[in-house]
Amino acid sequence: MSSHDLDRKNIDVEALAKDALNDEVLFHELLRGVRSKDDTIRQNSFKCLQIIAEENPHSLYPQWDYFQVMLSSRNNYHKYIAIYILASLTSVDVDNRFEGIFDEYYGILAGDKAMTASHVALNSSIIIRNKPELESRIVDILMSIDDIHQGKQKELIKAYAIESLMKIYPDVSDPQKIEEFVRTQLDSKSPKTRNMAQCFLDRCD
Repeated sequence: MSSHDLDRKNIDVEALAKDALNDEVLFHELLRGVRSKDDTIRQNSFKCLQIIAEENPHSLYPQWDYFQVMLSSRNNYHKYIAIYILASLTSVDVDNRFEGIFDEYYGILAGDKAMTASHVALNSSIIIRNKPELESRIVDILMSIDDIHQGKQKELIKAYAIESLMKIYPDVSDPQKIEEFVRTQLDSKSPKTRNMAQCFLDRCD
């Protein structure tokens, strides 16, 4: 039983996240909770920590190593959580820790698991906004999913890549290249990707 009702559905994660900033016991309970085998505890803990990562990232940045270990986990739920938290923490990454795990992070996109690869693609816009010097490397990777992803869901993952690119377009160094990539996805076998490509172009044209 969680002492802060983390095992209950529909708890106020906003309030808990705020409380955790001044409650060390709760803060560490949330850290333990994201590795829980209980789905509800894990999800509630993740939601709270993601709010902290977005709104008070300095409070969570000292725990970077904890999430970096989760990124390497064989457990895809752990990996998924780390993908989000680490992307958000790039906003305060004064030590350039992300650059040190860049290949590992994007290696997930090059893997064969759609669940995690798609969310690496989706979080890429956050990383680009926080670390614009990585823009060209990341954009090139997102447009190379056909060549790098090893799984069967390449077409679906492109939808997440387009959604991410939409958030940074047209403030990129080569918007034309991105638009050309998106146009080629209008014929994708994935309905989600076709729809996302059309949405992108309707907004851009």
